[in-house]
Amino acid sequence: MTPNTEISPQIAEHLRYTLDGRWREVKQKTREQMSNEIFRPVYMPNTVIARARALEQLRIIAGEKAAEDNFRREHGGTGDVGAAITMVEMLAMSDLSLMVKAGVQWGLFGGAVENLGTRRHHEAYVRRIIDLDILGSFAMTETGHGSDVQSLETTAAYDRETDEFVIHSPTPTARKDYIGGAAESATMAAVFAQLISAGPGAEPQSHGVHCFLVPIRDDDGNDMPGVTTSDCDYKGGLPGVDNGRIVFDHVRIPRDNLLNKYGDVAADGTYSSPIENPNRRFFTMLGTLVRGRVTVGGSAAAAARVALDIATRYALQRRQFSAPGEDTEILLMDYLVHQRRLLPLIAQSYALQFAQNELVAKLHEVQTPETPDPEEQRELESRAAGLKAANTWHATRAIQEAREACGGAGYLAENRLIALRGDADVFTTFEGDNHVLMQLVAKELLTAYADDVKGMSPAEWVRFAANMVGDRVMKRTAAQAIMQTLVDTRQDNEEEGSLFNRGTQVKMFEDREEYLLSTVARRLQSRSREMDALDAFNEVQDHVLHAATAHIDRVILEAFVAGIASCQDAEETRKDEETLRVLNMVCDLYALSVIEDDKAWYIEHRYLSTERAKAVTRGINERCRRLQPYAQALVDGFGIPEQLRDVPMLHPERIGQDD
Repeated sequence: MTPNTEISPQIAEHLRYTLDGRWREVKQKTREQMSNEIFRPVYMPNTVIARARALEQLRIIAGEKAAEDNFRREHGGTGDVGAAITMVEMLAMSDLSLMVKAGVQWGLFGGAVENLGTRRHHEAYVRRIIDLDILGSFAMTETGHGSDVQSLETTAAYDRETDEFVIHSPTPTARKDYIGGAAESATMAAVFAQLISAGPGAEPQSHGVHCFLVPIRDDDGNDMPGVTTSDCDYKGGLPGVDNGRIVFDHVRIPRDNLLNKYGDVAADGTYSSPIENPNRRFFTMLGTLVRGRVTVGGSAAAAARVALDIATRYALQRRQFSAPGEDTEILLMDYLVHQRRLLPLIAQSYALQFAQNELVAKLHEVQTPETPDPEEQRELESRAAGLKAANTWHATRAIQEAREACGGAGYLAENRLIALRGDADVFTTFEGDNHVLMQLVAKELLTAYADDVKGMSPAEWVRFAANMVGDRVMKRTAAQAIMQTLVDTRQDNEEEGSLFNRGTQVKMFEDREEYLLSTVARRLQSRSREMDALDAFNEVQDHVLHAATAHIDRVILEAFVAGIASCQDAEETRKDEETLRVLNMVCDLYALSVIEDDKAWYIEHRYLSTERAKAVTRGINERCRRLQPYAQALVDGFGIPEQLRDVPMLHPERIGQDD
């Protein structure tokens, strides 16, 4: 069998158009920019060369004004937040080191200045950050504290006599660690530290973590007085990122270097803030920086798509073992086991991209106004946390599977997969450890978006959740009307075909989420009467994570359904029934794969009979077989520029030729 010869190239174009979403023009422009030879992927274990190359690429991007979307018009940018995130995600297809460099410079460092600073900071720094006149770093994580930002140890004590803040690392564990740019290139850091000050006649006290601009290198690249930087050296990936460490020894900076939108100190040491509640203030500050988390998730998913594209193309040309009576060997993609390895991951990539498109659009709408709506912001943060975890876990699994699916060839550096695996690995833990992020998702669900929920201690959270037991209205995504219609018209019966009914699939996802959330709340309620609140939470932590996963799975499925609807409505695709049919089969494959992965739960809780559970597996096999002829069209739909996936193992005809 020779797949894909009769498949219209129009299908791939329509798939790409639909998958690209609202910022498809930005994606296409970035694809064209990445046709520049400088963006051709090169495996570079030499960190000196890799760092120089990433910085050179970053300067080319800055020269093309691509960074201006990150910043508001009044600060010298265009204010197109969605375009900014989309561009950085696309860079991940070329080099995740470049994506991280761009994300740190314009998303994290620049985002801190714009979102936490005020006019004096915007006028002094934003244009220079856009143009790379200032290379910045984002100094939040410490050796002793990563996810627990409120407990950072670095101090920023105000000295009334000199009108300065004194930045200091009081303990070895207060060292800023893993900081991008700190080893070599950054000249300034956005440093998160405990602000300590006292008004006239008052004792010094901490007002919580705030952000300060601290010069760390002079123009010659030497450490500033009191600043000691060091290099993290070799890592598991990202050789182009100069991760380093920073230690401060009573470093003095002007009072104006406090990014003071949410907290300020007067010349006499008096502290003031527009947000009185310290917890709300802290989480408001962090919430403005959610863009980094969104970008990390989307970028990891982009890397996964590159790996799956390469592995699929290899499977469509690599042959192994002869069939009886046949002269030619069998294509890898003709084997069901190989289809099962790659096609469900491709389906998950489609599902996650539709969910990421919705998330980016939501962030754009929420953060375009200078003062976001608090409830919308909380929902955004929860969604960003869950999808970051889903995207990065998917990337880790998909890239590894793609590597294995290519055998020995996949282990060669020239074929990109091992570099993608190493580079993407850390994404599961930076910008928030995935398990911590999924607890944040569950926390939002259990507390029904209560005011100040993020400021609650575990004990307060348990007590609150104990009072929330009861019926909860399902909070659906943008596809609410579509989803309700599907559920209302579903076919719930034991017939095997009903598993392909979208309403049945949606109801199975919703039932699992509702059951897990209500039962975890009841477990918390009962245990809070018998034991310490922290122990109560710890005892049900696995249940909490399962509930959060079920919620995010449902959100992703709804996004896929909405994506199909948008394809149906698009002028470019409405006449192409085959594209819609393919997308619906891919959606089936995603939904059934999620159900199969949690089959034990469905059977234990009698949502699936044993016989119907077997039908789920048969349904996945059936969809894999039917999608096999469309495998290349599906990866073409990812829209990966040719030079980013044009690896040597896809050109056996070149074997023996000189480079």
